[in-house]
Amino acid sequence: MADQPLVLGFETSCDETGVGLVRGHTLLADALATSMAEHERFGGVVPEIASRAHLEAMVPTVHRALADAGATLDDVDAVAVTSGPGLTGALLVGVAAAKAYALALGKPLYGVNHLAAHVAVDELQHGPLAEPSIALLVSGGHSSLLLVPDLAQDVQPLGRTVDDAAGEAFDKVARVLGLPFPGGPPIDKAAREGDPAAIGFPRGLTGPRDAPYDFSFSGLKTAVARWVEARQKAGEQVPVADVAASFQEAVADVLTAKAVRACRDHGVDHLVLGGGVAANSRLRALAEERCAAAGIVLRVPSPRLCTDNGAMVAALGSRLVSSGIAPSLPDLGADSSLPIEVVTA
Repeated sequence: MADQPLVLGFETSCDETGVGLVRGHTLLADALATSMAEHERFGGVVPEIASRAHLEAMVPTVHRALADAGATLDDVDAVAVTSGPGLTGALLVGVAAAKAYALALGKPLYGVNHLAAHVAVDELQHGPLAEPSIALLVSGGHSSLLLVPDLAQDVQPLGRTVDDAAGEAFDKVARVLGLPFPGGPPIDKAAREGDPAAIGFPRGLTGPRDAPYDFSFSGLKTAVARWVEARQKAGEQVPVADVAASFQEAVADVLTAKAVRACRDHGVDHLVLGGGVAANSRLRALAEERCAAAGIVLRVPSPRLCTDNGAMVAALGSRLVSSGIAPSLPDLGADSSLPIEVVTA
C-alpha cells in the first residue's frame, strides 16, 4: 500500500468542510467541520454563511486530517477538490484552498465531480467498483440515477429529479410536522413509531407514460402539507409518526423501484446507493430487500460516508491518479451546475 499515492481531498460544496486523506482504497483520515447549527434558524442552508464558515474551518480541518492520518503535507502526492456541482461561493473556497496547497507542494490538482465522488467513496469500504454499475444518488440537492461503465471517465445520467430532490422534500415535510432541520434524521426517527401504510401518499412519475428513471417529489411534499393542514383545520391531532412513516415509505418506494428497474433494463447486477439520504434506514432496508429479490448486489457505504465528506473526494482523486487521468489545468474554477458526464474538470 505504501507505494500507492497519498491523495488529499477537499469537499466544500454545501455546508460541510471535509478534508480526507486516501491511499489507494484505504481511508487514512476523514476530518469534518459543519456549519449546520448556524443554518438551523433559517430552515435551510444560507450560501453566504456556508462560505464564511468554510474559510474559518479550512486550515484547522486540514491540520486535523493530517494528524489523524499520522502524515505531513510533504507526504501528499496529489490534491483533489470538488469543483461542482454545489453552491458557487462554497465551492470557490475549496477550489482556492486546493489550488494553494497543490501549488505550494508542487503536486497535481484534480477538480472532481461531487456526484461521481459519492460513488467513489464506496470503494473505501467495499473495494473496487464493479463496472458497469448503476448508482442511485440521493441528497438534499440531487436525486440521480447513473450508469457507471468506468468511474474514472465514463459516467452516464439515466434520470434525475425534475423538481424537489428527495432530501429537500424531507426538509420541507419536517418543517410541516414541526421537526428540526435538517429533516432526514428526525423523520427517520419519528417514522420508527409510525405505520408506513397509514396514509396513501402519491408516488410521483410512476405512471406508464412518465419518464422511467426521473424523479419528482414536489407533489408528494404538497400532498403531505395539505393532509396535515386538513387535520389541523378540523381540530384533529396530527399523527406525526404515521405521517413521517407514510411519507418516508413513498420516497423509498419510488427510489428503489426505479433503481432496480434501471439495473434490469441495462443488464447490470450491481447497485451503489449514495448521498446523504442513503443514510435513511427505510431506504437502505427496502433497497436491500428489492435487490435481493432481483438478484442484484447492493453496495451502500456507512451512513457517515454517505453524507458530504472529504474522503469521497480523495477516493475519486485516488481513482483518477491510478487510472492515469491527466490533472486539471491551473485555471480550474468552480461550476455550480457541473454536469455528471464531466468526472474531472
